[in-house]
Amino acid sequence: MASPPQRRPFRPAAPGRVRIIAGRLRGSKLDVPDVIGLRPTADRVRETLFNWLMPVLPGARCLDLYAGTGALGIEAASRGAREVVLVERDRQATAALRGNLARLGVAAATVVEADALAFLSGPARPFDVVFLDPPFAARAWSAAAAALVRGWLAPQARVYVESPFDPVPAVPPDWDLQRELRAGVVRAALYRCGPAP
Repeated sequence: MASPPQRRPFRPAAPGRVRIIAGRLRGSKLDVPDVIGLRPTADRVRETLFNWLMPVLPGARCLDLYAGTGALGIEAASRGAREVVLVERDRQATAALRGNLARLGVAAATVVEADALAFLSGPARPFDVVFLDPPFAARAWSAAAAALVRGWLAPQARVYVESPFDPVPAVPPDWDLQRELRAGVVRAALYRCGPAP
């Protein structure tokens, strides 16, 4: 008579990990804390996004709003961004961000522990690339986009918006949709902001 199968003892799930796809940090893993609403951008979407951004990223100043895991901002730093500011309000997520930056030796990135809309209500300085990827439940895309036009965008800045496909968030009228893809229920869209040169 066969003995019953051994049951493994219950172990809580280990925190997830996200990998950097390319650049000087290629293959590095980012620790991802277990935070409600945290939704890392899928590898395939990030790879496509950074292919879109390749011409403008080297030397760019980048703002990663609702940074979460920091995968977008740290990928930008890996690929040659001059400066990256990561804004995240969750204390556990900001601690993980700071730990990842220190472990990987990313000196060009700064973590700001703040609500993104509160951060955007402060003194503005222009960025060349902005990542706008709030938790879907927050429905903060349009409010953040409206705040960004008040001095946060350099001429011809690129803004990446990650959202559900339905409904598509409203953005300012002079944001020109450059690229778009669908990955499941997620819409990934890259805009060029301001009048064409």
